[in-house]
Amino acid sequence: MGGGPHVLDHPALAALTGPHAHFAERRGRILRYPVDVSPWLAMPDQPEADDWADLAALAGPGAEVPLPGFRGEIPAGWEVTFQAEGVQLVDDGVRAAPDPEAVRLGPADVPEILDLVARTRPGPFEARTIELGDYLGIRRDGALVALAGERLRPPGWTEISAVCTDPAFRGEGLATRLVLAVAHGIRERGDTPFLHTAAANTNAIRLYESLGFRLRRRTAFLAARTPERLGEERTAVPVS
Repeated sequence: MGGGPHVLDHPALAALTGPHAHFAERRGRILRYPVDVSPWLAMPDQPEADDWADLAALAGPGAEVPLPGFRGEIPAGWEVTFQAEGVQLVDDGVRAAPDPEAVRLGPADVPEILDLVARTRPGPFEARTIELGDYLGIRRDGALVALAGERLRPPGWTEISAVCTDPAFRGEGLATRLVLAVAHGIRERGDTPFLHTAAANTNAIRLYESLGFRLRRRTAFLAARTPERLGEERTAVPVS
């Protein structure tokens, strides 16, 4: 096999130029999802001044934008608002299986999903994130208590995301069951599951590895705020 780039090295770019191309908003070499779908965006590995200007113009003044996987320099006038190490894990024999209690969620469930996400903070979930793929939930007494679904879709792969459980129902293995159920649906479609989590979230990493995921690569989670006045993003400064 060749040693060229893998689609999972730049999953948002691969998704936005592949299965999720119908979502893509583009300005120059910057691609992104609509902000009410997902904050993920794609930019060159070594962005030039024009790329930063395009990103700032696309996002607007004073907007917070994610820079997933970016480890370079950000321009003067930009403010780093979040920085953490992350990991990417891929299916390496996951024991995927449907779950009899899992229900498919749709647009009518979004208010309840947003409430659960706000209380559990599994990562960004916006008003139209449900459009990215299949989302499954488990209900108890009619209330949504656990969630998992699909986000990025690079060719041949689908990311499992928004894995969360109401604190009152943790310890019952609900999230694990939903991860395996979502993975089953991904496999049935012919794709391979993968996911991201924080490198510091060692409990989650151990759980995913016990389910049959393996660490593929380390990455960076970074977010920055665009200048309040556009045109101030010319001189690059290092990110610590």
